Amino acid sequence: MPSGGSRARLVRSTGRLLLADFDPGVTAIAAQPFLLRAQAGGRLRRHVPDFLLVRADHTVQVVNVKPAARLADPAVAEALAWPGPLFEARGWDHEIWTGASPVLLANVRFLAGYRRPGIPPDGVASAILGEVRPGERLGGLLDRLERAWPRPVAKAAVLRLLWQRRLSTDLSRPLDAGSVLEVTR
Repeated sequence: MPSGGSRARLVRSTGRLLLADFDPGVTAIAAQPFLLRAQAGGRLRRHVPDFLLVRADHTVQVVNVKPAARLADPAVAEALAWPGPLFEARGWDHEIWTGASPVLLANVRFLAGYRRPGIPPDGVASAILGEVRPGERLGGLLDRLERAWPRPVAKAAVLRLLWQRRLSTDLSRPLDAGSVLEVTR
């Protein structure tokens, strides 16, 4: 079992990983992708970034995950500062990620349960997508869909469409029956 500090770091890292997985612009993810060794500040330094993301436009982003409170520590700030110019010299973006809204993370974590293909069958999801009215609320859509599909099947399809970003809603608010849906593709 991880210690309290290790567990908190794991939770933060998985949060960033989950958001990268949810981002349709990210096409590849590597965890702890390489060891960087370089002379910086008059000494040999080493750094292993948390993630490397490759985007659909072939840009690369290196991500380091740290809690915001740790950035005030001069040693941590220095350890995170020196690799940035090296990444940028390669044309890579560099992000120091300190967290996201707990509501957003909870919503995306919930929707991730619907990312697997075939559950529900893709034909059901596509048919349901055609039933969504502009500005429709999640609960109203599910009530209407019960005439054609069992509610658990319809709900799984709608949640899969949200994961796929074929439907959108404000994920900064708790996902519930009142969530307003919009077709995005």
